[in-house]
Amino acid sequence: MSTLIEGQQAPAFKAKDQNGNPVSLNQFEGKKVVLYFYPKDNTPGCTTEACDFRDNYQGLTAQGIVVIGVSVDDEKSHQNFIAKYNLPFTLLADTDKKIVEAYGVWVEKNNFGKKYMGISRKTFLIDEQGIITHIIDKVDTKNATAQVLELLK
Repeated sequence: MSTLIEGQQAPAFKAKDQNGNPVSLNQFEGKKVVLYFYPKDNTPGCTTEACDFRDNYQGLTAQGIVVIGVSVDDEKSHQNFIAKYNLPFTLLADTDKKIVEAYGVWVEKNNFGKKYMGISRKTFLIDEQGIITHIIDKVDTKNATAQVLELLK
C-alpha cells in the first residue's frame, strides 16, 4: 500500500458503477473529480455524507466537478442506496478492492477491540490533468461538500 500525496498523479482505475457500466478515471480528463471513499452503503455516516453531496450536487456540477463515491459494496447494494436516497452521482463497486488499495484507504480498523480490514473514509480532489490536488483525511460527513469547496477556492 503506497501513501498518496498531493501533487502526484492519481492512480488510474477501472471499475463497474451501480449499473454494471465500466468507469475509469481517464474518462474524466478535463474535469475536476471529487473521489470519495466511504465504508458501507446505508450506514449512518456514509448516508449523511452521500446526502450532503446530493444536496449540493447542482452547485458542484455547475463548477464542472464530477462526484464519484467508492466502497467495496456490490452493484445491487449501490443501486438500493441510490434509489433510497435519490443520489445523482456514480458509485463504484470496488468488490476486488483494487481501487481502495491503490488509494491507500483499505486499512486495519479497530472497533471495541476487534481488528478487521475496512475502508478509511477519505476524499481525494483530482484536477483536470489527473493530479491529486487535495486529500481530506478527516471528513466531516455533515459538511463534506463545504470541505471540498473550501479547498477549491
